[in-house]
Parts: sequence; structure tokens; C-alpha cells
Amino acid sequence: MIRAVNVDLSLNLAQFSQRLTAAGIVHRVVEESGRQTIWVYSERDEQAVKQQLAYWLKSALRQTEVGASPVDGLGASVARPYPLPQIIRLAYFAFRRCPLTWMLMTACIGVALLSSMGSNTGSVRYLFYPLLPSVSLFGLLAEIDNLSLALRTLTPMLLHFGELHLVFNLLWLWYFGRQLENIISWWEFASLVTVTAFVGNTAQYWQLGYNNFGGMSGVIYGLVGFVWVLSKGVPNSGLLISTKMFLAFVMGLVLMETFASSSIATAAHVGGLLSGLMLGVIFSVYYRFVRRIDLLGRPIADGEKGRDA
Repeated sequence: MIRAVNVDLSLNLAQFSQRLTAAGIVHRVVEESGRQTIWVYSERDEQAVKQQLAYWLKSALRQTEVGASPVDGLGASVARPYPLPQIIRLAYFAFRRCPLTWMLMTACIGVALLSSMGSNTGSVRYLFYPLLPSVSLFGLLAEIDNLSLALRTLTPMLLHFGELHLVFNLLWLWYFGRQLENIISWWEFASLVTVTAFVGNTAQYWQLGYNNFGGMSGVIYGLVGFVWVLSKGVPNSGLLISTKMFLAFVMGLVLMETFASSSIATAAHVGGLLSGLMLGVIFSVYYRFVRRIDLLGRPIADGEKGRDA
């Protein structure tokens, strides 16, 4: 893809994006380092976006100066700054870009503070995996027979034991979550998190036989697997992951199992990774061979392949 324009994060591009879509310009708006970038697929579209944006901004400013209604209802956001401090503005627009990622991060931080970074587990005891008979996997799954128990199979992802554990997971959740929320629907992202959390946590409980574990790591590995497969299987995904990065995560998992297996929830990592890979394959097949479109809704040409970001 081609970077067409880069504008301030405070500029509301929603109506402008609709205008580009109406003009037949396939594009993507992505937040990068506190700014917004509009990506397109051709140099012709790049020039069209630049010209339309310049005209749109001038028109909005001119109408605001004479007291008329702003162009497309957005001139006000162009002509006068938001009264909120810069940090609040940035937080608001970041939340708007990836709300589920922000909510997960906020929940993890809240639980970490409530539990004194995992040292006071009594205050968060209901977030641990439910104690259920685990003689067999199918027997364990059969015991999860109500909504309360089902939710508690997911909540261990909010538990963290130590600052490094929390920071590592939140950084990668932010890295992958904001990418995915830009290209898939909120319910697809929520389903991805739900499935990888359930598989990872259930695998760890079945392997360990007890519920003394927690963390977002299983979900993170699920996101890694999903994003990597999607970057290979769906053309023009624009996802920022390479095969080298994927292999680095896998190698890290092997090293953790080799040198720190007693303190690492290996089964949760593996379960999350495998479920993420599986969902990535399903998602890629659905878009590539059933709908035959990429993640921007653009038809996939025969023989077109995904590329490393």
C-alpha cells in the first residue's frame, strides 16, 4: 500500500473517509505515532486523496470563517482545537480506534492494582479458573455447564503476577490489538480473544490440575498466530508482523519451557498459539476463497498472495 497523507490525530476523518469511499477510492485510515495516515493502493488514488483533502480542508475553513455550517459537519473540528489537554485528546482518539484493546488493558491494570500485582490473590479469587474435576478433557468441558463458570474460564487472562509480566503482555496486546481492530469487526476481535483465552486457560488447568495461574500471555500468543497466518493468507492485510517475528515468539516459548518451565504457564501459551493459528486459517480461507475479497473489501485477483509486512 502507498502512504497518501499524514494528518493530526485531532482531525476527524470519518466523513472524509466516507467521501473517499463514495468516490470509489479504496483506502485505510491508520493511527501511527500519534497521527493519522491514509493508505491507498495506487499512485493515482494517492494524488486524488491529496487533492480532495486539500479542497476539503480549505472549504471547511472558509465556511467556518464566514459563520456558515462546516463542510460535512467537520469544519469545526478543523478550524478550532479541542479544549481538552493534549494527553486527553490523544487518549480519546486512541480509544476510538481500538476500544476493545483499551478496555482489556484497563481491566488488566485495574486487577493488578486491586491484587497488589498478584500478591493479594484473595481480593481477586473469583477471577481464577474454577476448580473442576479434570480427570479427562471432555469431562472437564462437561463440568462447564453455566454462564458463571464459562466466564471464569476467561477471567484468568486479567491476572498478572509482577510488573514485568503485566507490562510485557500489555505492550504486545496494544501492538497487535490496535492493528486487528482497524481491519476486522469488533465482534470478530472479541471472538478471537474469547476463543484463545478459553483454549489457553483450559489447556493450562487440565495440564496443571489446579488454578494457580493467570495472565494475558495465552491470548498474546493467539494474536501472534492469528496475525501471522492472516498476513500470509489474505493479500494486502497490512499487518505488521514478519516470519522472523513469529519464529522469535515460538523460540521464546521453547526457551521458557526449557529454562523456566516451573514458573511459566506453557500449556496456556501453546493452547493460545494453536487456537490463534487455527482461527487465522479459518478466517483466511473464508475471505480468500468464500468471499474472495481482502480485508478492505477489494476483490482478490487470481494468484495474488499475502506478503510480510
